[in-house]
Amino acid sequence: MSDTRPPADDHDLTREPPFTAADVELEERRCLHEGFFRLEALHLRHRLFEGGWSGRMVREVHHRHDAVGVLLYDVERDAVVLVEQFRAGALDDPASPWKLEVVAGLVERGESAAEVARREAMEEAGCAVGELIELHAYYPSPGACDERVTLFCGLVDSHGLGGVHGLDEEHEDIRVHVLPFLRAWELLQAGRLDNAMCLIAFHWLAGERASLRARR
Repeated sequence: MSDTRPPADDHDLTREPPFTAADVELEERRCLHEGFFRLEALHLRHRLFEGGWSGRMVREVHHRHDAVGVLLYDVERDAVVLVEQFRAGALDDPASPWKLEVVAGLVERGESAAEVARREAMEEAGCAVGELIELHAYYPSPGACDERVTLFCGLVDSHGLGGVHGLDEEHEDIRVHVLPFLRAWELLQAGRLDNAMCLIAFHWLAGERASLRARR
């Protein structure tokens, strides 16, 4: 098959990507495991930047629901609301598998990302969200996982929040913390907020915090 695409360094990154899914030849999709998540082996080849096709390869892909994260921020008190819970993926963490995080959840069929953000804020933190600001949508690990995350900042009233929340049927045991922004930032700098949602959301808030507070 001929290939008339320009060399990669001729491509203007402000335009559409040079390749699409049509430039991948998928020969086989095999299920390796089906549980809460799905693991598949893909047998494929793809076009190359300098022309022609790659050799045939096998890539394992972890299929997950898309996810939503929401950093809850109280403008009046300059405080954030974080949740703490056990995470199986961090079982071998040298410090602890209990992690401080922003509120987060998976997108179910028929739900919008904004609906998930509001639902999870209530389920995990007992918190109603006012204005919801979309920050970014991104793939946390596209080399091995198809999950796409939509990240928000939700403006809230943190008065009276705290305690333990979560759904029994999902084995959730979630402790809520309300922290001054500066204290939370110290935890981030110390490596305690060590997951992508926290890092991305807090760096956004560090840049936008003054303008949010000026709107009061």
